[in-house]
Amino acid sequence: MHVMQSSPGAKTVIDGKEVDYFCGCGYYDFHGHPEIIDAACQATRLFGMGSATSRSGYGDNPVLLEVECNAAKFFASESALYYVSGYLGNAILLQGLRDDYDIIFYDQESHFSVRDGIAVSGKTAIPFSHKDADDLKKQMALHLKPSQRPLLICDGIFPISGEISPVDDYLDVLAPYDAFTICVDDAHATGVIGEKGRGTYEYLGLTGPHLYSSGTLSKALGGYGGIIAGKTQWIERLKSNSIIPFAASPPPTPAAAASAKGLEILHANPQLRKKLWDNVHYVKGKLRALGLDMKDTPVPIICLSSAKINIEQLPARLLDRGIAVSRFYSGGQSYSSVPKGGAVRIAIFSSHTTEQLDRLAFEIGNLM
Repeated sequence: MHVMQSSPGAKTVIDGKEVDYFCGCGYYDFHGHPEIIDAACQATRLFGMGSATSRSGYGDNPVLLEVECNAAKFFASESALYYVSGYLGNAILLQGLRDDYDIIFYDQESHFSVRDGIAVSGKTAIPFSHKDADDLKKQMALHLKPSQRPLLICDGIFPISGEISPVDDYLDVLAPYDAFTICVDDAHATGVIGEKGRGTYEYLGLTGPHLYSSGTLSKALGGYGGIIAGKTQWIERLKSNSIIPFAASPPPTPAAAASAKGLEILHANPQLRKKLWDNVHYVKGKLRALGLDMKDTPVPIICLSSAKINIEQLPARLLDRGIAVSRFYSGGQSYSSVPKGGAVRIAIFSSHTTEQLDRLAFEIGNLM
C-alpha cells in the first residue's frame, strides 16, 4: 500500500517522494485549491463540523443552501438537491421517480452505485449488453409488457474505460413508447464534459422531460456530496418520495463549503475546461502515435488495456520513474467497466504541464 502525503494534484507526494500524479478524479486541482480550503475553514469556524441532525429537522445551514444555489446556477436549473454522497444519487432517482416506471433496464457494466440503487428501488431490473442499443431493444422486446413503462439507467462516463454512454441511441430505442424515463449517473461527467460542464446530456445535445441525472461534487469540483438539479417542483417530489434526503445526515460543513466554492470557481472560469480538453487531446495524440488505441473524446480518463504493453506491471514500473497512475484492474468485480484482460486507468488534469504529459507518453513508450 502507498500513502499520499499531500493534496492530490499534478504534483503529489507519495511515500515521501514527489511524483507526477495521474490518478483519481481531481481534474482541476481543486482538492488543494487555496480558495476552496479557505472557504471550508471559514465555514467550519462559523457553523461547526455539521448540524448533528438531518435536514428534515433543523439541519439546514447557509452553507448547504449555498451549495444548492450554486449548483442550480451551474446547471441553469430552477433548483437542486444536495445530499451526503454521490453514491446515493441513483437510489434517490429510482425512489423519487417510482411512480413513473414499472421495469428497469440497465447497462451490465454500470457502476456499483447503479446496481445498489436498483436493489433499493424494489423494481424488476433487466441488464443489456454494454453500450449496445440493439441489445437494449432486444431485451425490451423480451421483457417489457404492453402496459409497462420502462426506465433506463446507465453511467454517463464509465469510470475505468472512460467511455461515454450512447444515450442518444438509447433515446431512439425508447422514443416510440408513450412513457419512458432515462437516468444517467454523471459522477464522472459533472464539470468535465459538455460546453458548460453540465455532463452527458449537454455533451450529446439532449434535452427533454424524460431525462434525469445525478452527479457528485467529490471529483472534478473538489468538494464532497451528491447533487441533482432540476425544476423546483420535481426536486420537491424527489424529497417526498425518497427516504434518503431526509433520513441521512447532510454533508459536513467543511465539505459543503468546499463544494459551493468549487462550483463557483468552475462556473466563473470556463477556460479550465478548455485547458483540460486541450491536455486530453494532446496526450491522446502522443499515445496514439505509439500505436495505442485512444478514443477521440474530451474525457480525461485514459484506459490502457493494450496487449502491446504489460499493463499489470505498468503502475509499479512508472512509479519507479516518478509517475503515479492507478493500480492494475484485473476485471471481474475489481471495478465496473474494466475491459476484458484488465486495464490501467490514467487521469489527466488541467494543471498537467506539457512536460509532464510528454514524460508520461515517453515512459509508457519505453516500457512497451
